[in-house]
Amino acid sequence: MTLFDHPDFAGHETVQAVFDETTGLRAIIAVHSTARGPAAGGCRMWPYASSELALTDALRLSRAMSFKNAMADIPLGGGKAVILGDARSQKTPALFEAFGRAVDGLGGRYWTAEDVGVSPTDLAYARRSTRFVAGLDGHAAASGDPSPVTAEGVFRGVRLAVRKALGRDLDGVTVALQGVGHVGAYLADKLHAAGAKLIITDVNAETLNLVADRTGARIVAPAEIFDVEAEVFAPCALGGAINAQTLPRLKAKVIAGGANNQLASAEIGRAVFAAGLLYAPDYVINGGGIINVAGEIRALEAGEAFDPAWVAAKLDRLTETLEEVLDRAVADHRPTHEVADEMAQARIAAAKAERLAA
Repeated sequence: MTLFDHPDFAGHETVQAVFDETTGLRAIIAVHSTARGPAAGGCRMWPYASSELALTDALRLSRAMSFKNAMADIPLGGGKAVILGDARSQKTPALFEAFGRAVDGLGGRYWTAEDVGVSPTDLAYARRSTRFVAGLDGHAAASGDPSPVTAEGVFRGVRLAVRKALGRDLDGVTVALQGVGHVGAYLADKLHAAGAKLIITDVNAETLNLVADRTGARIVAPAEIFDVEAEVFAPCALGGAINAQTLPRLKAKVIAGGANNQLASAEIGRAVFAAGLLYAPDYVINGGGIINVAGEIRALEAGEAFDPAWVAAKLDRLTETLEEVLDRAVADHRPTHEVADEMAQARIAAAKAERLAA
């Protein structure tokens, strides 16, 4: 099978395999689209069982970033980088410097930022080799950690979805929160403050206990989170949480969380719709972080200071866009993910047409 035959190849502009013998770097950088601007998306480090799985992740995530950035109405295309390796034991400064050289070799077509397994400290080493890194501190354009902004967008989306599906606010609503890492922990705090009852899980016991202590959340094992009684299921871990095995176990009426690629497939999305569950498309609801990053890139390119007001306005518009998706899905009696995909594709196509006409 060639790359072009891969089931997740979706007209990607560039897919680059990176290998550095000295540092052991093995990475894939996928640029899906630059129609709306340079591609932007985080760098993930994960111990993939095979290079095929890494490629699949890079292709899916980069396409999702194109859609996410289009729906967030920011001047960026979609890209993603994945590094094959164990983030707990295989990180070195030299490895991330080599990754930075690979990013720089794309000449600004791709901006990288942090994602699962990669920290700002790691990217500071990458920054030694390229300027196309966002999400770092220490300069006037710095936007800081995007996780709180992502969590704020997800919180607004959960609140909106609950209002649409259940006709009530969050006070007294039970939310099953899968994953309380950076975004999930911030989301838990916001949901708790709004009066929601939390059931949480994570592979990190220390983080779990910290979040439970301050929110009163009930802790369950990772495998049990799909079976709890809750009105909302909020995936905030890795992708594919909603699949043929887990969907029948859910008691929730709303699926709304911060994870990327929550649906294992488009068919699962249709099954969610058929089951009467309201799904808030992940790349719409979790767009706050990339909006924050876009604000930094915008400031860096203009040589200006970071503008929080620009980010706040885009975040407000993101919530309006999510409401438009949910309302259109009801009016058309169609799955929300299909409506969102069509809207994103239309925005990207319009940008391509505008560029060709210029």
